Amino acid sequence: MKRIEDFKSIIDRYEIIFFDAFGVLKTHSGLVPGIERTFEYLKACNKEYYIVTNDASRSPVQLAQSYHDKGLYAVTADRIISSGQLTKEYLELKVDDGYVAYLGTQESAHYIESAGLKTLPVREVNSHNIDKVNALIFMDDEGFDWFEDLNKTVNLLRKRTIPAIVANTDYAYPVSKSDVGIAIGGLAQMIETIVGKKFIRFGKPDSQMFMFAYDLIREYRSISKKQIVMVGDTLQTDIMGGNKFGLDTVLVLTGNTQATDYQNRVEATGIVPTYICDSAVLGPDALAL
Repeated sequence: MKRIEDFKSIIDRYEIIFFDAFGVLKTHSGLVPGIERTFEYLKACNKEYYIVTNDASRSPVQLAQSYHDKGLYAVTADRIISSGQLTKEYLELKVDDGYVAYLGTQESAHYIESAGLKTLPVREVNSHNIDKVNALIFMDDEGFDWFEDLNKTVNLLRKRTIPAIVANTDYAYPVSKSDVGIAIGGLAQMIETIVGKKFIRFGKPDSQMFMFAYDLIREYRSISKKQIVMVGDTLQTDIMGGNKFGLDTVLVLTGNTQATDYQNRVEATGIVPTYICDSAVLGPDALAL
């Protein structure tokens, strides 16, 4: 099994760092303690960084504000690459008019509205407007009644031949050090099985997520995949996705994968990161450049 390595020695080898959000920069209890030092070091070294996240619950501006509220100002909206942005691109290309129904909070509807389309929470779908619903999007696990609205979603997809888009592919997320909650990707997987239709998915581990970020960077600078490293806490999304796209990967043990079981998980899944670190936090002496 790979040894635990020093995070600073790893990021020193790369020009661009991709970070997952939940489990790497923050957890259920707030920011990972000391994570601000990592961004101070990246800024001092003139290294680029991006938050590559499956979180489609809010716009990049709102996601950035959530970090600012916790005291981490280095994460700005232009540094956030969300699966919601891929969803927006798909809607602009494939859906011309009508309503786009969604499961999620009102904030998550940002990605639909920014595509110039009309939004409709699933709870408001009824016999008078169902024929005008031309797409359904799974955005977030909050903002709706799980019993009423999930049943309504099933029947909407049984009655209408429309694309169903999963804007966050995560099946679960940590709600404490030992427990997880069901994420919208898990709910979408269940409904997909029930209705017997194939849904469209955006987010890690799909390579489209990494290509989207890669193309954004290459619009203004020349870069190769060898100069980018992906930092994540989940083998099946962050690490598998980075590996598939041809990036080096760092598994950190502050989120979905813990120090007590990472060896078993790597062996069981066969998903092998390039490096393993306790966390993405640098020590206090790292800033003594």
